[in-house]
Amino acid sequence: MLKQFTVKGKSVACWVNPDNFGSHGQSLVFIHGSGSNSTVWSFQYANLHQDFNIIAVDLPGHGQSEGDGEQDIAAYVGILEAILDTLKLKRPVLIGHSLGAAIALGFAAVHPEEISGVVAAGGGLTMPVNPDIIKGFLSQPDIIMDIICKISLAKANRPVFYDAIRASLAEARVEVMAGDMTACSKFDLTGDVNKIKTPLLVVCGTEDKMTPPASSEKIAAEIPGVKLVLIEGAGHMAMMEKPEDFNQAVKDFCESIR
Repeated sequence: MLKQFTVKGKSVACWVNPDNFGSHGQSLVFIHGSGSNSTVWSFQYANLHQDFNIIAVDLPGHGQSEGDGEQDIAAYVGILEAILDTLKLKRPVLIGHSLGAAIALGFAAVHPEEISGVVAAGGGLTMPVNPDIIKGFLSQPDIIMDIICKISLAKANRPVFYDAIRASLAEARVEVMAGDMTACSKFDLTGDVNKIKTPLLVVCGTEDKMTPPASSEKIAAEIPGVKLVLIEGAGHMAMMEKPEDFNQAVKDFCESIR
């Protein structure tokens, strides 16, 4: 169910287990990507909520949360810290996609003692965005959203998931989407990889055109002990396109760090 929490004076929406939240020992905090919201994780909380405490966050300015979004990963890290403090979660696993992966990795670099692990899906140590794409969200949002929706999915999966992705992004204000893309473009963890001490699973679709497998492979090459899973036939939205494979990777990782 979707619940509202007051974080820094504003209402933040999170999907949590409908009946048994808090009854499992391990908590998973899901963080969506640019312009998205917690519904992008529907295949995960439908499958995993029997075994874990599930918290899928609507970042400020997204979904059902108040606020205006941010243009910097560090600011989102601060918001995530406040959310975790409000929910009183004991060393959860952070699971982030794209922008959310950057937030999770950024959090791990500054607050490693507060979490037990990170799953970074469709991320990278850097996540550059073409400036014309960012400008396009403000001047021609429909055209840019159509392009983003197409390239975020493996070609074979577009007929199934395009409409859902498009509808999700259509809920976001264009300035929030542009701000998220700006935050991604400014993100650079290359000088702080030695600060990542928590267990880390990196997941990427083999057909991801937005954050190609090479970006995930670079994370695995730079940070010792990283588990890398490439999901065959998935694009940037691996958690939706191939949920069984994605969920199994999450379960195996969580079991390995219990």
